Amino acid sequence: MRTLNLPVAGGKLAPYAMRAPRSLPAAKPPFNRIAYAAAHVVADPLAEADPWLDTAIDWDRTVAFRRHLWALGLGVAEAMDTAQRGMGMDWPASLELIARSIDAAKDQPGALLACGAGTDHLKPDAAVTVDDVIRAYEEQCAAPTIMPKSMAVSCARYASP
Repeated sequence: MRTLNLPVAGGKLAPYAMRAPRSLPAAKPPFNRIAYAAAHVVADPLAEADPWLDTAIDWDRTVAFRRHLWALGLGVAEAMDTAQRGMGMDWPASLELIARSIDAAKDQPGALLACGAGTDHLKPDAAVTVDDVIRAYEEQCAAPTIMPKSMAVSCARYASP
């Protein structure tokens, strides 16, 4: 069995023995509901990047994970706040993620994909108006990569009480 060294208390590493993967049955549509996974990206641990400033993504593994989710019968909710945005991915990296996922979905029969639009490219400022927020959403919705039928808009960032 393979092991990994994981951090433990006291700043040390301890071996963790991995178990054999579980075998789960493939989903058999049709369902009366559609479940979407807010899939995270896979970091590239070997990239020469400052994780506080740069986005270092292992694109091949990130796309492979989406294909795995589709094979399980799940849809993928891409570039949503909870999965990527606001957690180290900026709008250009999110747009690339969306483009790669759309491209991968074309080769996966029945793949469901919802792509997010937000306001993360808008600089937080007390002078931001509702019109600024609307324009920010419109700008991301108009990105050439995003297809209107797969659009999901995240409205949490500038929601008023």
